[in-house]
Amino acid sequence: MNKSWQSLTGYLRVGLVAALATGALITGASAEVTYRRGNAGDPKTLDQHQTSIDVEANILRDLYDGLLAYDSRGKVTPAAAASWSISPDGKVYTFKLRENGKWSNGDPVKASDFVFSFRRMLDPQTAARYAALHYPIKNARAVNRGELPPAELGVKAIDDKTLEITLEQPTPYFLELLTHQTALPLHQASVEKYGKDFVRPGNLVSNGAFKLSEFVPSDHIKVVKNPNYFDAKDVKVDTVMFYPTEDSAAAVRRFMAGELDTNYQFPIDQLNFLKQKLGSQVRTAPYLSIEYYATNVQKPPFNDPRVRHALSLAIDRDFLAEKTWGGAAVPAYRMTPPGLQNYTPPEIAAAGETQLDREDKAKELIKAAGYGPGQKPLKIEIRYNTNDSNKNTATAVADMWKSVLGAEVTLLNSDIKSHYAYLQNKGDFDIARAGWVGDYADPQNFLFLGLSDNAVSNYSRYKNPDYDALLKKSDETGDQAARMKILSDAEAMFMKDEPVIPLIYRSSLHLVSPKVSGYEDNVQNVHRSRYISIAP
Repeated sequence: MNKSWQSLTGYLRVGLVAALATGALITGASAEVTYRRGNAGDPKTLDQHQTSIDVEANILRDLYDGLLAYDSRGKVTPAAAASWSISPDGKVYTFKLRENGKWSNGDPVKASDFVFSFRRMLDPQTAARYAALHYPIKNARAVNRGELPPAELGVKAIDDKTLEITLEQPTPYFLELLTHQTALPLHQASVEKYGKDFVRPGNLVSNGAFKLSEFVPSDHIKVVKNPNYFDAKDVKVDTVMFYPTEDSAAAVRRFMAGELDTNYQFPIDQLNFLKQKLGSQVRTAPYLSIEYYATNVQKPPFNDPRVRHALSLAIDRDFLAEKTWGGAAVPAYRMTPPGLQNYTPPEIAAAGETQLDREDKAKELIKAAGYGPGQKPLKIEIRYNTNDSNKNTATAVADMWKSVLGAEVTLLNSDIKSHYAYLQNKGDFDIARAGWVGDYADPQNFLFLGLSDNAVSNYSRYKNPDYDALLKKSDETGDQAARMKILSDAEAMFMKDEPVIPLIYRSSLHLVSPKVSGYEDNVQNVHRSRYISIAP
């Protein structure tokens, strides 16, 4: 090919590129926007009635709209419901669904879709992990225990666009309950056609801003914009790639290399380094969360409250908060986090003592229980899910128990799915790491973890009929001041028995690229992709 011909074809190529670019500008065409999201772990399931951890909720909130949802600032906002009203006695909620609400396959979203979902969730055959969360609904407890058929549940469709929910008694936090993933609707025809496989790509029909495209375990989940979403025009992202970044150190490297736009969780011991390196891209914010250790109260020696108290007192929480968690946490001596409105928590004596005083008491208690130096050996295995922060915490606590109590401590870790599945399936353990993020801003949402009939998250297998009675009484008390006093009394009882060992109230930890807009810090730690924009 001669030079003149090469020059001519070069000009033609340049001209073609310029024409294409100009055409794109004229027609308003734009490149597809992909949001690459580190999600701290792999979901065990996308069945909303079987989920139990936040990495699952993060995905489900993109796929579905409940009646209500959290906005970018963590405030309850209309979602599938356009409006609602509450009866004068506070027991009947009537929701009007959006007229333009559609499923991803184009079917209209109906009130019956919510009825089907609530009945399925509370049907004992489903064995929904969060069923007890919805016991405020009329007959929910009886239905879940098999004492009444699901048709007796207090949820009914008045017509296609009107849903009525009747409660057992007024429940101040009920609207927040409806933002939980277990309250999401289901496309009945798909569930009935595919059974448990309704969650697979190609089978799953959703009503949220996105629909499921791919699910490759341990690699990624891909969701794409749902054109049938009622607010599709305001959704700025075309594709969301969820990556299970359980290895938080590796996730940091991917973020710094530009492979992730945001990432949930990072090694807490890197906090100061990351702040120096990344500045405002590092986000730490308080939220409704507690880190604690569950003790197996049905297994010696942890069935002895003296042993449990000794283990708790021997832990230097100030060290954990400041050193292990890099200042992104505060010490916890009770279950309920600070900041719950209108709630006065019980005083915990240990919180006002010096660490030396706490350690002296710990030594006395463990000796009285017959364990420690010169007595029966105190052997403890700490189980935790794989995460640098969890590992560092377990290592620090093991050293404290060894130095203060003379304990022989071993550590055992597993991935997040296996860890929680083991606890929920009543596996044998001594001490197990657990975390809880409040589903609604009410002390009941933390104290219900100790209910004897909470088969999912009462990992310690704690049973106290008096405690159960106080929680039940709080549910039946309409006067808010009286109700809060009952809950405070219940928490005092719970912490006296101490089936769990509170460690710290932690901050949410996120890495957010400057290209990302709409990723707002909030106490709910909810970040729905429908509010995200990605700059070129």
